[in-house]
Amino acid sequence: MTPPTARPIRSPHRTRPLSLALVSEHASPLATLGGVDAGGQNVHVACLAGALADRGHRVTVYTRRDARALPTTSRLRPGVTVHHVPAGPAEQLPKDELLPHMREFAYYLMQHWQEAGPPDLVHSHFWMSGLASLAAARELRLPMLHTYHALGTVKRRHQGADDTSPPSRIDCEREIGFGCDRVVATCRDEVAELVRMGLPEDRADVVPCGVDTERFRPDGPVAERGTAYRHRLLQLGRLVPRKGAALSITALADLPDAELLIAGGPPPDLLDSDPEVRRLRAVAQGAGVLDRVRFLGAVPCDRVPGLLRSADVVLCPADYEPFGIVPLEAMACSRPVVASAVGGQQDTVADRETGRLVPPGDARALAAATAELLADGTVRRAYGAAGRRRVLSRYGWPQVAAATERSYRSVLAGRLVVAGTRT
Repeated sequence: MTPPTARPIRSPHRTRPLSLALVSEHASPLATLGGVDAGGQNVHVACLAGALADRGHRVTVYTRRDARALPTTSRLRPGVTVHHVPAGPAEQLPKDELLPHMREFAYYLMQHWQEAGPPDLVHSHFWMSGLASLAAARELRLPMLHTYHALGTVKRRHQGADDTSPPSRIDCEREIGFGCDRVVATCRDEVAELVRMGLPEDRADVVPCGVDTERFRPDGPVAERGTAYRHRLLQLGRLVPRKGAALSITALADLPDAELLIAGGPPPDLLDSDPEVRRLRAVAQGAGVLDRVRFLGAVPCDRVPGLLRSADVVLCPADYEPFGIVPLEAMACSRPVVASAVGGQQDTVADRETGRLVPPGDARALAAATAELLADGTVRRAYGAAGRRRVLSRYGWPQVAAATERSYRSVLAGRLVVAGTRT
């Protein structure tokens, strides 16, 4: 006799558009990139929301109000609304100081969803968003998926006493992993880390971050280059020590015909007062390459593709990298990448096909791999073309959104099966 639980259950969510809540407490899709707490997650949330809207879904991104002038809601693009949640003071705060305000954030979500109507599904981003979302989702019995973007265990392992995360972070991340319906991990290395934390491997789906392949493409405007140096190297991203800019500067001593551009950090007029810029200039002075290092500061988003196209090689030598969007952006522009073999870069960069993977923290290996590429323009072009093909086949936002939606619908279908079993 066939048990009742074996009967197929037709899901009303299978094809109809969904109402989706993306919760990103510190990383607003409206933020200017390049600051200490504004980087890949902001891009990911904005582009994922847009790509899901392109698939017909209604998306609301919930992020903390960090300025008094912000309206309650803003339209990011058709199908995507940004909702500014009042939690804590309406001013910018370092993300490591936001934990005390997450209870208020959770209460607001709960109350808003009760009054305005709940979403079909909640997808939280980063651990504090996960805490707030889990509290609201449990109360309202909403399905919830979570993307960590970075894990406290990895940060503590690499930063040790310099880790500024709240002491409870790792325990909270375990609670989120067991409490949500599914973890959406961005790379295989993250799944392995979650297993080491005690989470079953089958609780996670691997869905990578994506890149806008129309905006980041080989053809288009190219940032101006002078004639003083034969080659240009570029490092792009947040100006924090773990991104490895000091390693790129040290490697530059073995690359005599190259200049190094470092893009990211504060606005250009504030570079001289920035502690990290001062530290890196001292490193450059000690390495004898200060005259070949240029700090650009925060670069407007519309100038980033042209800057990438102007580089012969893009350097991504982070000590650790939960995923790393810059390698994808460079590859989409047909530029070879030399990256440290950490985190998601091990998935995205194909060694000796789209660039080179080198051991983290090894300036000599970084210099040697870069020198090898600079010496052979044919290889650089081949790696660049292969990188573009790899991005088009795996990392476009339409593919990423489709894979994310499959995780959503799998969770919704699983909940229906459980509900059918109970009835």
